[in-house]
Amino acid sequence: MQRRDFLKKASVGAAAGAATTLAAPAIAQSQPTVKWRLTSSFPKSLDTIYGGADVLANRLRAMTGGKFDIRVFPGGEIVPGLQALDAVQQGTVECCHTCSYYYVGKDKTFGFGTAVPFGMNARQMNAWIYYGGGQKLLDEFYSNYNVLSFAGGNTGVQMGGWFRKEVKSLKDVEGLKIRIAGLGGNVFAALGAVPQQIAGGDIYPALEKGTIDAAEWVGPYDDEKLGFFKVAKNYYYPGWWEPGPVIHFFVNKKEWDKLPKEYQEAFQAAAYEANVTMMAEYDHKNPGALSRLLQNGVKLQAYPNDIMEGAYKAAQQLYADESAKNPAFKKIYTEFDKYRKTQNAWFSVAEMRMDSFNQTHK
Repeated sequence: MQRRDFLKKASVGAAAGAATTLAAPAIAQSQPTVKWRLTSSFPKSLDTIYGGADVLANRLRAMTGGKFDIRVFPGGEIVPGLQALDAVQQGTVECCHTCSYYYVGKDKTFGFGTAVPFGMNARQMNAWIYYGGGQKLLDEFYSNYNVLSFAGGNTGVQMGGWFRKEVKSLKDVEGLKIRIAGLGGNVFAALGAVPQQIAGGDIYPALEKGTIDAAEWVGPYDDEKLGFFKVAKNYYYPGWWEPGPVIHFFVNKKEWDKLPKEYQEAFQAAAYEANVTMMAEYDHKNPGALSRLLQNGVKLQAYPNDIMEGAYKAAQQLYADESAKNPAFKKIYTEFDKYRKTQNAWFSVAEMRMDSFNQTHK
């Protein structure tokens, strides 16, 4: 009897499983076919940062049986890399993969979505965006531009850039022509430098020709690919203006509202994956790349303390000045800075002690 009962239950279970298997395609077939275009701000050669968009697109196709298909275009194919957000805002494309701080020329408040000088690291930014109210604040601001945002990658704290000549003090920064993005450019300007925003694929020729004296991009893996070490041997750290830069997917709000709820959920899940895996991939690739760069004669140097202190002071003044005249900036900065202080207080306990100890026992 027990055997017959078992076989009967197994038969019923198998039938239910088969029904589920057969039903899945029917569910998929009930959804519309959606084809979007995504313009990236990055060249395809930078496989890790550009690859975040591929992660999103590939995962969406897999989750929807190919019904939600996003075609990814490298920076420059549809619009220049630094105009990706504009293309989404205007409806030229449905979405993009870019850095919010590329658009601080429109409003300095755009800086918070990616990174601001002496801000939060990658983990802290994720905490703020996902749980600390950051997403709500950002989307309230981005709604003025007809877009929604989704965190779609992080590089971790970046390097401080490549310099044709050494910078030994604040005096060496005066008149320096440096490629830099976001509010870090405003801080460098306050220190007497001449900041310039140039898309990733255009940095090397500018540095090679001497059009600029220095340039920052991301970190060892990407910087090695771009070949900066061939024309500038002085490699500085840390990138105090980018302690945890978030790369974003921006989506045209009208196009988003047209999506079935299931596709919206799938998009968010795929964006989560892109966000987490990009940071992990950079952590995996950067150590080997830095080792190779050093073998090629690169001179690794920490920023002099007076430059760090001068930059910190200039950044605080920038935040105060902008808050006094820009309500949108003040609203986000107030909450951002409050959260940053709370996070730093916590990280100074277990994280810092553990990291400091491990660094002395290599």
